[in-house]
Amino acid sequence: MAGNIFVITAPSGTGKTTLLKRLLKTDNRLRFSVSYTTRPPRPGEVHGRDYFFVSPEEFHRLKEQGDLAEWVEQFGYWYGTAIEWIKGALTEGSDLVFDLDTRGAEAIKRHFPEAVLIFILPPDLEELEHRLSARGDLAPAELARRLEQGRAELKEVPRYDFLVINDEVEQALEQLGAILTACRLRTSRVWPHLAPRFL
Repeated sequence: MAGNIFVITAPSGTGKTTLLKRLLKTDNRLRFSVSYTTRPPRPGEVHGRDYFFVSPEEFHRLKEQGDLAEWVEQFGYWYGTAIEWIKGALTEGSDLVFDLDTRGAEAIKRHFPEAVLIFILPPDLEELEHRLSARGDLAPAELARRLEQGRAELKEVPRYDFLVINDEVEQALEQLGAILTACRLRTSRVWPHLAPRFL
């Protein structure tokens, strides 16, 4: 059976990274998407496992040829996911999880309409500001920028299939697991494989 695509989006400071790490540890059917990037490998990172490390020229060639489902520039480096890599992983039966902003989520949905979009919310904007401030490593201008970006992302929430409020990590993790299970049990996905046993 072909795999599922789950795209998770959340404003900075919502706790998305923590939830994704826990989710990947507890669900062995999930596989984190492997992106192409122009940044150099960090110690311990492996080509093909963590990222596909390519030159800027190679990345832009992939982009111009229409080989990437989504791409973004961050801190002077490019990141993007290849359409054929996604198709190959799905054919193998992997359930892919993407950590993307709203633009990336929209791009994946455009190429793969069956993708399930999940938005993780903080309890409220005051709590979001508190979490970002508590990090202690953000300059006031960067804190303000992230809050502004978070408010802009919230306008895209109606486009998403599911919402999870990350107030308590365990509860949010349980809700994410329930969404994944429900999507895997959709009749349109399961019945074609079961029907020969009954018809």
